[in-house]
Amino acid sequence: MAYNQQPRATQPMQAGGSRNANNLPMVDGQREWSYGVFDCLSDPLTCVVSWFFPCVSYGRNHARYMALENGAVSKDPVEGIISNESIIYGVAACFGCGGIIGMGGRQLTRSRYSIQGDNASDFLLACCCAPCSLTQQSREIELEEQSLGHPGAGFSMFMAPQGGARKEQA
Repeated sequence: MAYNQQPRATQPMQAGGSRNANNLPMVDGQREWSYGVFDCLSDPLTCVVSWFFPCVSYGRNHARYMALENGAVSKDPVEGIISNESIIYGVAACFGCGGIIGMGGRQLTRSRYSIQGDNASDFLLACCCAPCSLTQQSREIELEEQSLGHPGAGFSMFMAPQGGARKEQA
């Protein structure tokens, strides 16, 4: 049997979406956060959840981060809410040590997105302004999820219009 077609090259697999969706300038291989720490009120639902239940926001951010690390998007809006990470954060927060766990989450996010910062600022923000810190992380993760064609799977996904992603302000 003879074949008349030659094999064709396939498109290379793309891993992940844009990790700098707002095209922020890179300085020495790092950039600023896409949103400021005090822009947390721009995502009011995530901010309120982070204020009253920071362990839930931490667990949700961690689940979304891990899904992206594995090349997927966490499409289940309740994934990570009751998880080992959220329980550990909650117990640590009860003993005044939530900032140590929160610092680890900020470090992971900064590392993935090549964001400027250091351990001291991560610790201070995680201790003194956990709701703003957790919301900032959620919004950074959401930008990558949106670049993959998903409306974002944070708490704000409940407020996204049907049929597409919510509109981001520049």
